[in-house]
Amino acid sequence: APAPVARELAAPASPGPAAASPTTSAQAAPSPARRPVPAVAAEAVPFLPRGVRLRFCTVRQDWFLLAPERAMKLDPIGAAILQALDGTRDFAAITAHLAAAYDAPVERIATDAGAFLAQMRARRMVETR
Repeated sequence: APAPVARELAAPASPGPAAASPTTSAQAAPSPARRPVPAVAAEAVPFLPRGVRLRFCTVRQDWFLLAPERAMKLDPIGAAILQALDGTRDFAAITAHLAAAYDAPVERIATDAGAFLAQMRARRMVETR
């Protein structure tokens, strides 16, 4: 199964001064390589930071992750991962819980959930302690 997907609904940021200057293809610098997002450690305790909420929309029948000036529509896998965050369980306990609930291998859950939470942490929608 593919990694969990979350779609950001916020409008794209306006281009900065560097994007406003015209350049030819010969002058254009190569796009910078994306830095790898560090994985979530087994002993880390992921949680939703202040101002970030997980909400179910009864009209759209979908889960959304809401933050100041941002909203993300979640797929069922992303919603299940975020629903498991209670701020007290570490990542290992969360993956064990999800593996038992969905009858899936712990290693696969840890890989997929770790990648998803790392992406959410990079967007500052999830924090760890």
